[in-house]
Parts: sequence; structure tokens; C-alpha cells
Amino acid sequence: MMAQMAVAMPLMLAGEQVLAGERGMFHFPSADEVRTQPISRAGNEANWPFSVDEGMLACVWSGGQRVVVFFENRPSDLGVDETFQPRQVIVTTDPIQLTLGNMAYRDLFRPAASVEERIRLVAPFATLGQKLCDQPAGARVGHGEL
Repeated sequence: MMAQMAVAMPLMLAGEQVLAGERGMFHFPSADEVRTQPISRAGNEANWPFSVDEGMLACVWSGGQRVVVFFENRPSDLGVDETFQPRQVIVTTDPIQLTLGNMAYRDLFRPAASVEERIRLVAPFATLGQKLCDQPAGARVGHGEL
């Protein structure tokens, strides 16, 4: 136990170690660090994972890692003076985050027969969202760049 403490104490005192290009565990992102891109379902796209045809894909650093989120767009028939709180889901290939992390708005995903099928459907969008974090503000990543 003492040997473990002897190793752990210098690491704790040295502060949080962060690799170049990474963000720390307790980094709180500013608005200019959030990358967004509108996405929509193509007419012939059979593997669209969401229950709505268009929305916003966002990437932000949170908890020391990139987090990709899909937000639904404001409905066109909603009045300007009416409030709107968009639903959002985490877009990831991690089955725990994909299922438990999205319990509140799981209806934003189209129905899938299994978790494996849902992972297969969201994987290209998770990759696209991860690439957004590497882009400068305002950049757009096309589907052909996956």
C-alpha cells in the first residue's frame, strides 16, 4: 500500500497530464470549441439512423474525450414565438453510451432490431462527428471525406 501511495502522490501533485491536441478531464468547452454541421437524409439513403430527416451533428470535447451529438431541427410548423427544446442523442459506437446514455430521447433513433444494428447505422455518423472536432470553426466535412 505504501509503495502504491509513493507512486500515486507525485502523479497527483504534478497535476493533470494531457497529451498534445487533447483536452483535460475537467476541461469546460467554450462556444467557439463546439463544431456543428447540418446533416440531412438523402432521398435514397436506406441506412439513415435517425427518426427525423434532418438535424445538426455536433462535436465537443467533454470529460477528456470527443462527444458527438445529433440534435433535431426546429419543426417548420412551429411558431416563432413558441419555445422549442430540441431532442438530442449521443452518436457513438459504445453500446453503453448508445443505449443508456440515450434513454431520454431514444425515439430520435429509428427503430433497430438490436444494439448491433443501431451501432452499424450510427458508425458513419460517429466518424463524421469525430472529424468535426479536428476542423477549424465553420469548416464542413462532406460524406465523401469519411
